[in-house]
Amino acid sequence: MSRCGSRHEREGMIDEDVLAHLNGHGVVAYPTSTLPGLACLPTSEALDALFALKQRSADKPVSLGVLSLDQAASLVIVPPEIRALEAAFPKGGFSFVLDAIEPLDPRLGGGRVAVRCLSHPVARALVEAVGPITATSANESGETPASSAEEAGRALGLPPHAVLGGTCPGGRGSTFINVTEGDAGVEVTIMREGVVPTHSVIEWWKSRN
Repeated sequence: MSRCGSRHEREGMIDEDVLAHLNGHGVVAYPTSTLPGLACLPTSEALDALFALKQRSADKPVSLGVLSLDQAASLVIVPPEIRALEAAFPKGGFSFVLDAIEPLDPRLGGGRVAVRCLSHPVARALVEAVGPITATSANESGETPASSAEEAGRALGLPPHAVLGGTCPGGRGSTFINVTEGDAGVEVTIMREGVVPTHSVIEWWKSRN
């Protein structure tokens, strides 16, 4: 477990220079309940900067971090079953791929957008300040994720004001779940097992009624 500049975590506040950096289409490294993430606003210019920094192909969308599925409901369609599934496990453990209400930038998935309800106090403070942010790992594509936001910021060459401190517990990332709805109702498919085991999701889903 690593600790990186814990003032933000203690106070739950985001400095004005961080907000100015984000509003200027910049990218910020921040802690999550698992691995450090990279935040930018979901605008075309900011996504340009994010994908260049990560050296990520534009055909590999990144997810969005939100405070809650209620907040996500302004962007994506959230079936009641998914709200119940998310509430049954520790917050931050899932990224849900859902139908967009209106197509977003293709780098956010276009018509199918992955959203994660963030649980880390610093990450939540950031979303409270600016709205939904990107929730992608703080590393260049193909590289091993850093263990702290500070380490990630240094590796990516971010300026000090673009790195938010806080405890970064590490471990596996969120479990990605693809959500579809058809004649048979809502169906879920595990796309990537993460901090929430696949068998736990399956057991809950089968027993929900």
